[in-house]
Amino acid sequence: MRDAGHLDQALVVRAQTGNDRRAFEELVRRHQGMIRAQLRRLMHGDEAAADDLAQETFVLAWRKLDQFRGDARFSTWLYRIGYSCFLQSRRKRVDGVGTHGDAVAEFEPAPSHAIDLRIDIESAMQRLPIAEQAVLLHCVQLGLSHEEAAYVLTMPLGTVKSHAARGKARLRALLADWQPTVKEEKPNVG
Repeated sequence: MRDAGHLDQALVVRAQTGNDRRAFEELVRRHQGMIRAQLRRLMHGDEAAADDLAQETFVLAWRKLDQFRGDARFSTWLYRIGYSCFLQSRRKRVDGVGTHGDAVAEFEPAPSHAIDLRIDIESAMQRLPIAEQAVLLHCVQLGLSHEEAAYVLTMPLGTVKSHAARGKARLRALLADWQPTVKEEKPNVG
């Protein structure tokens, strides 16, 4: 992981100092999967909208590359830009501009217990306050440290830790009685 950080830093320097588009293209290739995953989770599975936001994230990153100072890992800086793009998109939807249809997930008729649990966790996550959702997404699902999540979300570290603890406690309470869905079998009448 340390080598990845050094490679990112070298690519950033090449892109910043020589306006090297190939170096930036390599950074995009290295990080597009994680940014798309972040935005797909934030957009609750709306892949098209998330992919549009990912593209916007990298366009902004290219435009603002001279502002990257290395205070955080390059990937953390990208997460922050992605999250800002998400917030901007959400504000536009709330204001009635650029409304996206809600993504409707289609599931198999008899999902396995693991899929049932994932669906129930996603449903429970959506019942949490927005700040707790954001913190849990970045800390638990994306694996960022509390410090990195604080940077991405522009929240004080203590606030991130509080939201993480409260969010986990609320999820535990919401899922305390979780049981897999048991599908009744229909008698075979022949």
